Amino acid sequence: MGGSDEPRTVLAAKFAAILPHLDERQRRLLTGAEARSLGHGGIRAVARAAGVREGTVSLGVRELASGQAPLGRVRRVGGGRKRLVEREPGLREALLALVEPAAVCRHAHRVLHGRRNRLRPPPVE
Repeated sequence: MGGSDEPRTVLAAKFAAILPHLDERQRRLLTGAEARSLGHGGIRAVARAAGVREGTVSLGVRELASGQAPLGRVRRVGGGRKRLVEREPGLREALLALVEPAAVCRHAHRVLHGRRNRLRPPPVE
């Protein structure tokens, strides 16, 4: 893929049209499939045309070569950010301790703790 710029231009136009509509896993698989079809030098050419890292394209090639069934999800189980209360175990109690003294009325207490009577409006105090 080192000779002409025409194949790279064609790839760049294809990727510009389709990649914004795909999630991250679909992008990896598409770029990996394109790289495999191009053969030697395909990973670098696809990475440059798509504007992604070569490592991302390589991962797509490996995922396709693994022969695993589709996951049905974008990220593996456990992927993504952890909840703040999981990372900071005492956070919830600390926040409630800050808010509780200010929440004097019964209505505020119900709202803070998620208990609310939906049939009646809150009492006027």
